Amino acid sequence: MADGPVLALDIGGTKLAAGLVDTTGRLLASERTETPATLDAEGLWSTLVALAGRVADLDEVAGVGVGCGGPMRWPDGRVSPLNIPSWRDFPLADRLRDLVPHVPVRVHNDAVAFAVGEHWRGAGRGASNVLGMVVSTGVGGGIVSGGRLVDGSSGNAGHIGHVVVDPDGPACTCGGRGCLEAIARGPAVVRWAMEEGWRPGSRQAATGRHLTADAQRGHPVATAALARAGEAIGIALASVTHLLDLEVVAVGGGLSQAGRLLFDPIETAFRRHARMQFARDVRVVPAALGQEAGIIGAGALVVAPDDRYWSAG
Repeated sequence: MADGPVLALDIGGTKLAAGLVDTTGRLLASERTETPATLDAEGLWSTLVALAGRVADLDEVAGVGVGCGGPMRWPDGRVSPLNIPSWRDFPLADRLRDLVPHVPVRVHNDAVAFAVGEHWRGAGRGASNVLGMVVSTGVGGGIVSGGRLVDGSSGNAGHIGHVVVDPDGPACTCGGRGCLEAIARGPAVVRWAMEEGWRPGSRQAATGRHLTADAQRGHPVATAALARAGEAIGIALASVTHLLDLEVVAVGGGLSQAGRLLFDPIETAFRRHARMQFARDVRVVPAALGQEAGIIGAGALVVAPDDRYWSAG
């Protein structure tokens, strides 16, 4: 556990975010920018360093925590984010140790950082058994069991996006078929809606935000697309809850901004399939920390008491 504020980084294909997180989980400062799409590996690294320097004096931080898109080699911190093609086997943790020497540097999956943030200071605060779940460009998650983060043998525990919810469903980018991610990730929801006749009107590109806006105006296909995604999420959560004996599921990410249009179908499907008595008290709720969850969770990898979110030494 660090004894002072730490630099926290949230790295994804859409945005880069940096923050300064203190030992209580307060976000003291933060900055964010779009992830540059055209820079090479060193150019992206320089952008990240400049962003970090705007929120913290790098000579004063007590550690560095990172949530980064995967896949990665964990706990080595060599990253190959699917949505950042310029970084392939990029030695992120080593580069950060060179930049900020003599302090802990810890790199984990960005969905894991989201889950940690929600457990430590968000919707799962006070519970011991929590799933944090991101539904956005992809579907990912992280598991806290008995008050501690579950890493798995390779750091990949929590990949709820690849729980199979329909064996005859659409192909998934992982090579499987019928994964939750293949049905419920934002681009898949939009694609299904367009196949069913929905169009984004005069907008240049169809996005989940456009689809949600039309669903809120009552467009039947847009509404059905969100309901289909919500049902798949609810089915997956019923299975995971039976396996892990959860107390809280916190759902965030871009598609979660649809509110009840997504959460009502989640709840209906979850209650229909979560039939074991111990699963009936589980709360499925929107994430409480919004865009700050990933940064706060990244900081928690370093500053949370008892290293409850880091077991890799």
